[in-house]
Amino acid sequence: MLIGCPREIKPQEFRVGITPAAAHEAVAAGHQVIIETGAGLGAGFTDADYRAAGAAIVETAAEIFAKAELVVKVKEPQAVERRQLRAGQVLFTYLHLAPDPEQTADLLASGVTAIAYETVTDRWGGLPLLAPMSEVAGKLAPQVGAWSLQKANGGRGVLIGGVPGVLPAKVVVIGGGVVGTHAARVAAGMGADVTVLDRSLPRMRALDDLYGGQFKTGYASAELTARLVAEADMVIGAVLIPGAAAPKLVTRAQLATMKPGAVLVDVAIDQGGCFETSRPTTHADPIYEVDGILHYCVANMPGAVARTSTQALGNATMPFMLALANKGWRLACAEDEHLLNGLNTHAGHLTYDAVGRALGLPVMAAREALRV
Repeated sequence: MLIGCPREIKPQEFRVGITPAAAHEAVAAGHQVIIETGAGLGAGFTDADYRAAGAAIVETAAEIFAKAELVVKVKEPQAVERRQLRAGQVLFTYLHLAPDPEQTADLLASGVTAIAYETVTDRWGGLPLLAPMSEVAGKLAPQVGAWSLQKANGGRGVLIGGVPGVLPAKVVVIGGGVVGTHAARVAAGMGADVTVLDRSLPRMRALDDLYGGQFKTGYASAELTARLVAEADMVIGAVLIPGAAAPKLVTRAQLATMKPGAVLVDVAIDQGGCFETSRPTTHADPIYEVDGILHYCVANMPGAVARTSTQALGNATMPFMLALANKGWRLACAEDEHLLNGLNTHAGHLTYDAVGRALGLPVMAAREALRV
């Protein structure tokens, strides 16, 4: 199979979809790999690194989209990229379609077979291609929140860990999954007073067993959430419903109850955000203020640490990429229900229920799409 990887063009996105190690594995399996020149530079990989792995370098993304049977990316295709997709081509990347009707419409119109990293599952009910970026984003969230709390950046002027005689910042993490757990661990490690809110009692028991003493847990009732948000210096939104739009857990009215200069870090912004006042930002202009509360809503947080993120993502996606290349997407998905769960569009049909519900569109069952 001819596998192609274009340079990412979303603002301040420095990751790359295929590492030299993944290219080497694909070439060793008998496939051709083409990489757009400079695609890996943001993550520290040169064209020479890819050539050494057996890949060919091409000058433009247009060559990738025109030739490749399997296109591997990191972020959702931008409008100019979507216009180059075609029926019979497989796109393997993050999509986050539920809050993005324009992208969904374009993918359906193109006829492309689009497999989303964020909805591929595993035998334990996890999301193996989302997990590494969730780990990175979770660990970054307290760091960027601490930076936002600095007075020069518009925040309250609170040091997250405090000092002797001065209390540390209060950090509330909404969601106890992969993002929330890593965020809580880092925030607690920085010395903050941390509470994780979740609605899964088994998950809270697991967190307490693993991290009891490092941070507190609370049941995420509306009442407790509102009370702790009002007391917080920093709130990290870490709620995920796979493939669906994120629920709005902090309303605009609640901002008036918060401390002036407090910070909201919305890690769920790729899925529409879990704060009512959230809107996507970039690394170039990451924070904005609403009613005296700072919002950090960068939609590709892991892109800030592109080398670590690219390597972590490449480790996770490589086996699935090779399965798609070795078997073709139909057989690979037919044999692996977890990969089939990643199928979001095919031949003009939407194939993921949560996206259909979010956008009010008809959905074809993914297994039925295998026969189309």
